[in-house]
Amino acid sequence: MTTVQEKILLYKKLVGLHLASVVKGETIPYTALNGHMYSYFNKNGFVALRLPDVVKAAFIKKYNTTLVTAYGIVQKEYVVVPDSLLANTEELLPYLEAGHDYVSSLKPKPAKGSKKGGK
Repeated sequence: MTTVQEKILLYKKLVGLHLASVVKGETIPYTALNGHMYSYFNKNGFVALRLPDVVKAAFIKKYNTTLVTAYGIVQKEYVVVPDSLLANTEELLPYLEAGHDYVSSLKPKPAKGSKKGGK
């Protein structure tokens, strides 16, 4: 059985293999681009990946997994990464890349704290 700390290290190893990705967050490690998260380590001890629809459907079928449910809400763009796949960074890396590519196609979110005085 893999501990939470071992899973976090595997997650960080995966992200380290993708040169355009950087792990952010102290308590909840995650990756984001232009204000859009595309992976994170869930507080329940699993990695979640944000994937485009076609890739997501194939991933769920191939790895017999599900969409992420957090705080009673189904996160429709995120899949649960099975522990066995997390340990196989080489096989998982293309999915992290797909998530990165997906969010790079989205309109950047405005930076927090950049709001200017009102009307």
